[in-house]
Amino acid sequence: MSKVNVKPLADRVLIESHEAETKTASGIYIPDSAQEKPMQGKVIAVGSGTKDIEMELKVGDTVLYGKYSGSEITVDGNDYVIMKQSDVLAIL
Repeated sequence: MSKVNVKPLADRVLIESHEAETKTASGIYIPDSAQEKPMQGKVIAVGSGTKDIEMELKVGDTVLYGKYSGSEITVDGNDYVIMKQSDVLAIL
């Protein structure tokens, strides 16, 4: 698991996206221009929540999120997505 010095505020979570698929099940390689944005990742850091919102996610959870959810950031050369907990669709 990555160690990163980013602490999300309130009800936000920091997610490390899984790599996009580079090959189909039948063995055909997908070019970079045709790869879909991954919608699955691992929770790296969580905020403390708010008085109205309790944090259900915890570090290490593997989650699904919407295709256009959150903001993409780069920290120390690694790409992450930061979003509100309510943008997460499911825990795997």
